[in-house]
Amino acid sequence: MSFRLEPRVDASIALKLMVSLGAALAALLLVAIPVLFAGGSPLSAYGLIVQGAFGSMFAFSETLNRATPLILTGLAAAVAFRARLWNIGAEGQLYIGALAAVLVGSGLLQMQPTLMIPTIMIAGFLAGGLMMVIPTMLKQRFGADEVVITLLLNFVVILFVQMLIEGPLKDPLSMGWPQSVPLLAEAKLPKLIPRLRLHWGLIIGLAASILLWIMVRKTVLGFEIKAVGENRAAARFAGIPVDATMLKVALISGGLAGLAGVSEVSGVKGYLSADLSPGFGYSGIVVAMLAGLSPIGTVFAAIFVAAVFVGADSMSRATGISNYLADLVVALSLLCVLVGGFFLRFRIRYERADAARAGE
Repeated sequence: MSFRLEPRVDASIALKLMVSLGAALAALLLVAIPVLFAGGSPLSAYGLIVQGAFGSMFAFSETLNRATPLILTGLAAAVAFRARLWNIGAEGQLYIGALAAVLVGSGLLQMQPTLMIPTIMIAGFLAGGLMMVIPTMLKQRFGADEVVITLLLNFVVILFVQMLIEGPLKDPLSMGWPQSVPLLAEAKLPKLIPRLRLHWGLIIGLAASILLWIMVRKTVLGFEIKAVGENRAAARFAGIPVDATMLKVALISGGLAGLAGVSEVSGVKGYLSADLSPGFGYSGIVVAMLAGLSPIGTVFAAIFVAAVFVGADSMSRATGISNYLADLVVALSLLCVLVGGFFLRFRIRYERADAARAGE
């Protein structure tokens, strides 16, 4: 008995779903090993994670609140990766989007209160989009590697934000704490549930996932993105404006990450600080990969990742096991997805040894 690898023409939705679920399950099984070494019970630890993430209305709202920026950064990575544009800069785009929201929404611009939230969303989207358009133009003009540029821009933007919140944008009432001036009340996203932190950013994320799904599936731009991602040279030969398509993808991708920053600064904190994001931009890549770059699947993948982080904090307090377990689950999930991606690209064909020799 022998086998050979046969390329798949296209993987079914069911297979993609099985790979994503299998990756998450495999990651949990692998994480059970260090939990055992730490003297804990994997089943007990996972039960506490589920309880900490979904065991009460407060816990569930915190999970959804944590999932909101992950949905947006996951969508940012998903749409870029579909076009083979490797956006690793969602973290910096998130911060620049939050900065734009503060510049507009802290009273520096005078406008009608009803226009404030739409304006800060547009400002954050454009600021984040510009942060991705620039590396894309450098890639097209000079052949620069967008992975390196977007990754390094993360540090540039975060240092720039730190300079501003410790200087010109520093809140004089913050008692020396490095944070920006606060947003006006009319620039803050309303809460979905009274006395809980869950806000309208979740609705924005869900709407963005639906709109992105429609764009990918039903529009000419979605077809162009798929064609460019599959074979850029063939797409150019067929008359598709490859460079223009890539710039559109860059604007959408960076803009979605910028909206994640607007969501956090306007819906959760109300001001900009250097610890606004605990790595939402990087976690968004894991979310997109777990979802198989599906806009709708990104929502569920974001909730899974958020539940792991929120539940791990609760589990750590109850058992004494480090909450870095959540980082291990997320990292192993990504590795398992990459392994699972092999089975999305190839199928294994088994054949008898005598048949194989006859074929030779």
